[in-house]
Order: sequence, then C-alpha cells, then structure tokens
Amino acid sequence: MEIAVFGAGSLGSLLGGLLAREHDVTLVGRDPHVRAIEKRGLRISGAIDATVYPAARLDPPDAADLAIVCVKAFDTPAAAAELADCDLDACLSVQNGMGNETVLAERLDAPVLAGTCSYGALRPAPGEVRCTGVGEIVLGPRTGGASALADRVGTAFDRAEVVTSVADNMPTRLWEKLAVNAGINATTALARIDNGSVLDGDARSVASAAARETAAVARREGIEISDAAAEGAVRRVAEATAENTSSMHQDVLADRRTEVDAINGFIAERASERGVDAPINRTLAWLVRAWESGQGVR
Repeated sequence: MEIAVFGAGSLGSLLGGLLAREHDVTLVGRDPHVRAIEKRGLRISGAIDATVYPAARLDPPDAADLAIVCVKAFDTPAAAAELADCDLDACLSVQNGMGNETVLAERLDAPVLAGTCSYGALRPAPGEVRCTGVGEIVLGPRTGGASALADRVGTAFDRAEVVTSVADNMPTRLWEKLAVNAGINATTALARIDNGSVLDGDARSVASAAARETAAVARREGIEISDAAAEGAVRRVAEATAENTSSMHQDVLADRRTEVDAINGFIAERASERGVDAPINRTLAWLVRAWESGQGVR
C-alpha cells in the first residue's frame, strides 16, 4: 500500500516508520527532520528498535492509497486544503480532539476513517523517534458500522506488525478517547507530571472529574458512556503509559500551542450547548489558554 503520513511529528514518524517495514511510505513533515530522514533514514528506538527508509518531503505527494493525518487539531483545516489536491483512495485521522474527521470529510473526495492510537512516541532529534510504549490503533468508519475499506486498512497495518483493531463503533471510541485526553492531557501539562501521576491524589481527582463530565456530554450527544467507563479508560491509559509525557505536556515544555480547544475546550462548549455542567473542563481550558497567551503561542 502507498501511504502518506501527513504530520511527521512524534506519532506520525513512529507510525510511518513502522508501516515502512512493509509498505511504501512517504513522511510529510518539516525540516530539519525531513532532511535527516532523506540522508540517513529514520531511526526508531525504545520499545521498538529499527532503522527504516521511508520517503520524506515537505509537501504531500500527488497520489496515495491512504493518507494518515497526524497533525495537531488546529492544523486540520490547512492539512485538508493541502490533501484536497492529492489523489487519495482513503484518509485516516489518528488525531487528538473532536471534529477532525468532519473537517477532512468536508474537503476531501476520498472516504475518511476515524482512528485512535495508544502508541507512545517522542522525537528526541531530527531523523529519530523513540517508541515509549507499544499500543494499538483502532479504526473504522467515522459514523460507525462495518466497512470493507476499514478491513483492508486494518489488514495492511497488521502486515506491518502494527497492532490494529477494526471497530464498528468509532463514535463511541472517539468519545472514550476524548475522556482520556480530557483527564490526562491538561492535568499533566499544568501540573508538569507524567501520565502515571494521575492515578493518585489530587491529580486523580481532577482527571476523574474531567472524564465524568465528558461522559455526561457524550450521553447528551447520544453516545452511551457511563461515568465508570470514562474513569476506567483514564485509569487504564495512565497505567499503560505511566512513564510517558502526554502530548499536551510535551507542547507546554516546548512552548508550543496545545490542542486544548479540541479537547477540554470542545467539551466545555458542547456542555454549554447541551445544558450540562462541566466546570472542570472549562477551568482546565481557561488555564491552558492563559498559559498559551502568556507564552505568546496562542
């Protein structure tokens, strides 16, 4: 399969590198990362050890069987505009936050699949990516149901030994992922703690409350997720990625804009529209936005 990974940051580089063991992969990213991959390949270390040689470029290729979108949520409109000129058979979003698949589907002629990813990744230097934890990709139609296309993509990922499941309930899966991100990302970013630290104490109280609020909003949206299920998802991910630095925490450490608008901000906005009280998510969004404004990255 010809695969273009749009957004070769930490996660995009890891997924593209793993898929390059079996498929024809092009990583679309920024210099100096792209130049380093062109010169000496992509070095994968950590839980997975390999050196692979995908193509790397600054703009999307003219055509691909599959585009995997890994850009930050606030960059999705720009990514959709660029990919609109690419001849694609399919697109898969494995991004954080909600609404990315809708933005892509509005601009692309190709069908858009939704996905979640629990692989952990850090990019220590140009041309390198560290796998901080082997997880799983779950993918399927963004509106739910079965799909021959999703089955084909899942099979292609399996052939590259990327742990993958094809699901017919992606709307539920996306809300569960949102609960996890709402609980872990802003909490760890503001407190400057690793993921495992949300398993105990005050951090656990904040993360659990954010997850419960997310579940309450999901139910108003017609997605049945119990408070216990949302809290349990946060706990499982925190345990599995205990030593990881969340993506939002990485952004704060690097003085970069975060995805808080598509996570806690999205929940607070939908809660207001649906008549649900979400003070924890609203406050987390306010605090992260205040930090962004203070750093001049908003």
